Amino acid sequence: MLFNLDNTKPNKSNLKTTMKLIEVISVPVTDQQASKAFFQKIGFQLIIEAAMGDGGTWVQLGIPGQATSITLVNWFKNMPPGSMQGLVLKTEDIEKEVAELKAKGIEVQAIDNTPWGRFASFSDPDGNGFTLREDVKP
Repeated sequence: MLFNLDNTKPNKSNLKTTMKLIEVISVPVTDQQASKAFFQKIGFQLIIEAAMGDGGTWVQLGIPGQATSITLVNWFKNMPPGSMQGLVLKTEDIEKEVAELKAKGIEVQAIDNTPWGRFASFSDPDGNGFTLREDVKP
């Protein structure tokens, strides 16, 4: 059963958010250009790269056709490069995806078959952890 943070069941009167989706996830990196090249190599597309006015650069990439994207950050003191773990990327064919990543020189862990899905993990050049997930097929 789903509950709100105040332990009440959600209903129309206590659902007061206008938030719609998780739009941008910050991925902490050392070198934005090297990380941009890595994500483009695995199929992400550059959405925007722009100067932020303080010497920093906003680099945003996404999986084609998807609303959620990532931004490559190097300005959060409490978010050192490599500290992000557990971002899950859905795939319809995990074997194919793993083979393609390996062909591009990316080390991918063995596929883990569980009752709630099939998973395979890999890291970006800074050690941020990503996991491929395929739904269990009936």
